[in-house]
Amino acid sequence: MKIAFFLVAMWMFSCGAKDHPNSDENDMRQDNIINLVNNNDIAGVKGALERGTDVNTQDANRRNLVLLATINKQEEMVALLVDNGADVNMQANNQDSPFLYAGASGQTELVRLFLANGARFDVFNRYNGTALIPACERGHVETVRLLVNTENYPIDHVNRLGWTALMEAVVLGDGTQPFQEIVGLLKNAGADLQIPDNGGVTALEHAAKRGYTEIVEILSK
Repeated sequence: MKIAFFLVAMWMFSCGAKDHPNSDENDMRQDNIINLVNNNDIAGVKGALERGTDVNTQDANRRNLVLLATINKQEEMVALLVDNGADVNMQANNQDSPFLYAGASGQTELVRLFLANGARFDVFNRYNGTALIPACERGHVETVRLLVNTENYPIDHVNRLGWTALMEAVVLGDGTQPFQEIVGLLKNAGADLQIPDNGGVTALEHAAKRGYTEIVEILSK
């Protein structure tokens, strides 16, 4: 009786295995396409996608393929993945998304590509900030130019630190030409110059305290 029960159980298990994809096989396919992306193997990734591998496969840190390619600055790979429906807003464990990371790292052409493929303005990084705020902080002039001229972009968004993009350009910048240009771009795009930090200090006041004469002049006009 026990032997008969065992045989029936094994038969049911084998039938079930045929009805469901092999999880080990899926894991191998996912690991494989992650490696292909990291190695910038365009042909390999094309083949994997044609065989049905998920274009939004994520690694152990929940970084999807297009985020990995963005981190690796692989523009052709990014374009391939986006063409196959990659989610440019999917967030990793650290809340990076492809769009947010491209903005923060000054990859203007990828920012442009993501804007054309569904980039959302209400998905925020771990500081509750936009793609624009770290672009301003790091002096990525062309990325800032693109974003502030994008319709409906939230240039006055305030992050968890209580800072706008303008505030970060002043407080975390060094007052040099790229930051002067960024402040001018923000002002010309209609940024609210009067939004203070959590201590009630405006960007103009911070610039004056730091001796950033050119920025003071831009903000005072």
